[in-house]
Amino acid sequence: MPPFEVPEGDPFGPHNLPYGVFSPLGSKERGVGVRLGDHVLDAGGAARALGSPYVRLLACRSLDPLLAAGRTAWSDVRRAITAWVTVPAHRETIAPLLHPLSEVTLHLPFEVADYVDFYASENHARNVGKIFRPDAADSLTPNWKHLPIGYHGRSGTVVVSGTDVVRPSGQRKAPTDPEPVFGPSVRLDIEAEVGFVVGAPSAMGTSVPLSDFSDHVFGLCLLNDWSARDLQAWEYVPLGPFLGKSFATSVSAWITPLDALEDARVPPPSRTHPLLPYLDDSSEEPGGYDLRISVALNGHVISEPPFSTMYWTAAQQLAHMTVNGASLRTGDLYGSGTVSGAGERERGSLLELTWNGRDTLELPDDKRTFLEDGDVVTITAWAPGPNGTQVGLGEVTGRVVPSA
Repeated sequence: MPPFEVPEGDPFGPHNLPYGVFSPLGSKERGVGVRLGDHVLDAGGAARALGSPYVRLLACRSLDPLLAAGRTAWSDVRRAITAWVTVPAHRETIAPLLHPLSEVTLHLPFEVADYVDFYASENHARNVGKIFRPDAADSLTPNWKHLPIGYHGRSGTVVVSGTDVVRPSGQRKAPTDPEPVFGPSVRLDIEAEVGFVVGAPSAMGTSVPLSDFSDHVFGLCLLNDWSARDLQAWEYVPLGPFLGKSFATSVSAWITPLDALEDARVPPPSRTHPLLPYLDDSSEEPGGYDLRISVALNGHVISEPPFSTMYWTAAQQLAHMTVNGASLRTGDLYGSGTVSGAGERERGSLLELTWNGRDTLELPDDKRTFLEDGDVVTITAWAPGPNGTQVGLGEVTGRVVPSA
């Protein structure tokens, strides 16, 4: 089938057009690419060939210039690319610039500035509370319904999908152990999340209100917040996650622009506690997204977490992240936190799926509590699109390899 003729129902049709960075096989040159079906459009080459004014934003080695250009430019560039791949008059020019996905290498699409990870799923937070505080009157911490809880991660260990993840080593101490020991993690886990990519920066000393979310956030991607639960359990009191999280965070090679997800907007769950004004979204447009996520372990689907159940929205997370005057930088990345639904098959981590190792996760030809060396985790997702279409999100996958 010619590359322009994307099959009907393809989730990567011209209604989607996510951005990435690619190299043709055998080449060290990198360029901005746009996915169309099972091909990648050389967006910089197309801009040059068609005499587009957006050459300066697309003929680049990363998405950074486009991210920094701001909301008006994002919309204008998207309209232009949509015309390039749909208007018949452009076919002769564009066709040579479409590369089969199987013949390119995909790279981390932007330089990650700061990385923050949140804890926005009430189902996940309640499960964790029940696991670790079974005798507590409330499985949620007292602050959970009042603000989006988060922690600062390590931007330098954010890696693109397909990168191997080395099993981390560190200190661990089981409750019955007299002293901590050092060695490879024996409770390596995943967290199925959605990452939001900041484009337009903000000035230090100012805050970003809920209404300005789409002026600063360019798009989203799938994210796997790999977690060493045994390292995390020993280190996290009193300052929270550190080495148990900072060894690797995997993100998709494709960033889906917010403009492609307008039909996936949904209201968040009903609020059970009054919110302070800077987080009160009752008069804002629906801030949730109906993303249907699927988590596979070694090719077998183990969970299907619904993102629409997330209590705190990405706009609220951005507002909270900046309310103290912290600035945004182009390339900032923040994760939603583990996505978990109410059902047992909707839990976004092995911690929950196995109830901290108490239960065995049965696979067709194997079983697991936590990850073993050689395991491959793949997270995929789609969202409702215009006119009954589906908008595919680029997958994020990673294979566990033994400690160095």
